[in-house]
Amino acid sequence: MTTNVVHCPALFLTAPASNQGKTTITAALARYFTEQDKVVRVFKTGPDYLDPQILAQASKQPVEQLDIWMAGDEYCQKMLFDAAQEADLILVEGAMGMFDGDPSSADLAARFNIPAAIVMDVQGMAQTAAALATGLANFRGDVKIAGLIANRCGSERHAQLIRDALPEDLPLLISLKRDEEVTLPERHLGLVQASEVGDELEECFTAAVRWLSETEDKTLLSLPDAVAFYAPEQDVTLPDIGTPLAGKTIAIAKDEAFSFIYDANLRVLAKLGAQVTFFSPLHDQYLPVADALWLPGGYPELHAQKLSQNTAMLDQIQTFFAAHKPILAECGGMLYSLETLTDLESNTYPMLGLLKGAGAMRGKRGCQGMQTAPLPEGDIRGHAHHRSLSENTPEPLSHGRRQRHPAPGEAIYREKGLTASYLHLFFASNFAATAALFNGA
Repeated sequence: MTTNVVHCPALFLTAPASNQGKTTITAALARYFTEQDKVVRVFKTGPDYLDPQILAQASKQPVEQLDIWMAGDEYCQKMLFDAAQEADLILVEGAMGMFDGDPSSADLAARFNIPAAIVMDVQGMAQTAAALATGLANFRGDVKIAGLIANRCGSERHAQLIRDALPEDLPLLISLKRDEEVTLPERHLGLVQASEVGDELEECFTAAVRWLSETEDKTLLSLPDAVAFYAPEQDVTLPDIGTPLAGKTIAIAKDEAFSFIYDANLRVLAKLGAQVTFFSPLHDQYLPVADALWLPGGYPELHAQKLSQNTAMLDQIQTFFAAHKPILAECGGMLYSLETLTDLESNTYPMLGLLKGAGAMRGKRGCQGMQTAPLPEGDIRGHAHHRSLSENTPEPLSHGRRQRHPAPGEAIYREKGLTASYLHLFFASNFAATAALFNGA
């Protein structure tokens, strides 16, 4: 007998701003309850690649991105409903500040009625932390607030000052001391990839569980109240166009340089009938036999010299391109497709040369935001997040449409079978366009 509602304890971790400790605390909670033999399913708000890698290792479960605009309301509903059927606890980590963006973290929490815990770095303030938390809690009436998590708290006296200043309906859930042992490693685009620092992360998680256990406030270390998760009226994760990629093999770059791959995108390709295989532009000499290539984003700038020295792989991909076969190159994949790439130390290396132009890193300055890619195959939603620029490129096929702003978004290039852009595409937003893109239609 099937059911259209499942109840599961759930908590949404949000904050007044970025860099308050949301990922650290979400990961710590995930590992704490996992060690209590609980199945913990974690979700990340927005189109984030790096935080989910950390959270997946902490929870020992797959982590999905939830974004109402990019993926759609019913898609998010389906992901949560499926998770609730197997989990003892669902944790959702917000993005940026609680009310930032449209839709915001608050919108997602309100839509699915998940109580929110406000994570705040309280270093340098006491009663003011209570005032800020109270303002956030009362800014909108449709968001349930579970309480405050006081991060980087100096002492029990510090915690008591905050606790006494909070209203009765806004409890202090936990106060966490300053502890550099649980700080997650970062670089220019955010957190370091989990695959690069697996052992170091395990040390962080061990310290984080101890960090949670040593606090005098234990409220957060009990399972939260159950939330009702409902099945969507239709399963939007299943394509209604059959399997147009049946018989096709898609080779996907995946290694230290290229790893920004949504698991959701891999599922879409499989449901469309494609076989996927992975290869390493860094380490492999030969491409696998394939009908199409996907060069996803990542950190090619950190491996530019080695990529340029793997001339066998460069030749293989250039030959594939010359045959007019479909290639999708996203962000870091697009940089790899250009003639040259200049890294963070201003060293310039030759790249694939499939597309005229030069890529270069530019330190802290960058571009990010949600955009739609208007392709001849159809519109596919996605996002941009990069701290590099490309110059002397050809006339673009089109530009991304920004979610809210009328200015042109990222340039989208089409050369032979190559489609290249800074945009990271979310395939489930348009099954038919995705199939046509990899079919080379």
